[in-house]
Amino acid sequence: MNVYEERRKKINAWMTEEGITMVMFQHTEDQRDPGIRWITGFPGDGLLFLSSVSLCGSLLIPWDMNLAFIFSDVESLIPYNDFERKPIIALKAALEFFNISAGSKIEIPPVTPYPIFLEYLEAIADFDVLCRNNGVHAEIQTLRAIKDAEEIEIYRHIAGITNELIDLLEKNAKAGKLKTEGAAALFIEAECRKRGCEGVGFETLAAGPLRSYGIHPFPAYTMGDFATKGLSILDFGVSCFGYTSDVTLTFAKEPLTKPQERMLTLTERAYRSALSQVQSGIPTKDIAAGVDRLFSNAKKKMPHALGHGIGLEAHEFPMIRNRKDNNWILKPGMIFTLEPGLYDMAHGGCRLENDILLTENGAETLTNARIIRL
Repeated sequence: MNVYEERRKKINAWMTEEGITMVMFQHTEDQRDPGIRWITGFPGDGLLFLSSVSLCGSLLIPWDMNLAFIFSDVESLIPYNDFERKPIIALKAALEFFNISAGSKIEIPPVTPYPIFLEYLEAIADFDVLCRNNGVHAEIQTLRAIKDAEEIEIYRHIAGITNELIDLLEKNAKAGKLKTEGAAALFIEAECRKRGCEGVGFETLAAGPLRSYGIHPFPAYTMGDFATKGLSILDFGVSCFGYTSDVTLTFAKEPLTKPQERMLTLTERAYRSALSQVQSGIPTKDIAAGVDRLFSNAKKKMPHALGHGIGLEAHEFPMIRNRKDNNWILKPGMIFTLEPGLYDMAHGGCRLENDILLTENGAETLTNARIIRL
């Protein structure tokens, strides 16, 4: 049994326990769901139907059949064009394909707009249509929070490429070759593709000293100065096999002001403190609260979460933030970021972010992001 069959087996068990006969996943221009790639390996647009009562329990309806033949692992394939590329028509066909009995529970994506949900109700009135936040889609997000052996192997590969780029960025910045925000961002794009990546995992955020006060600068990067006197921030990830890294470097060009030096010192201290607390069974809220206290004692405040899970999306579970509704507990197999940061309108900003794998033996820092002094 391969990794995709194993994942579908887990989903099937959950569906059986919940009494769900068929579930629909949609990854199209108006509704994105990377869960389809996690379940089948298929990276393109299309619909996926899983049945808990059929021997051929997975049906992929891709827009690009050629791509599906190469990348997907499913029992059955039917072109999306056969159904006018309309999800409701495809859903009705899937019910017939799996020979689903009237009255069965059918779950559709929780992000389905209400007017479209009403159309589903009308189109398959003989079935019990579920559209909910705590259904199978949420269960899959929870399953994705703990990476399996294949995903961990992918992340070691991604981290290796990310670390190569970090070293190159430091070398080029010290040599004065990254003069603008755009130069830094485009350098990452070119170098990751040279190494076989699918591209960057998300739009690179490059902010020179005049814009580093923003958590996420707007626009993401300009042709303004970068890595010049003061604090510059570079937040990027590279994507392989659909998975992305997520790191942030701060470039500190001397001479620095005392407030800037203090921001750097506090950020590094917060990062070390958070990393020292990472172990199985620890609530992520406790780690984030500890960092918030550290900053508060220094009369500073971090305006964002301490970290988040990464995977097929740049932001996944577990969440690492100091909020009452955060109930995540660290478990082996989780891969997440730790990214303390401070931002000041007058002095700029700094952030230090690395990707962490929690193993049975403790925390393993996969990436080598750092504060780079120039």
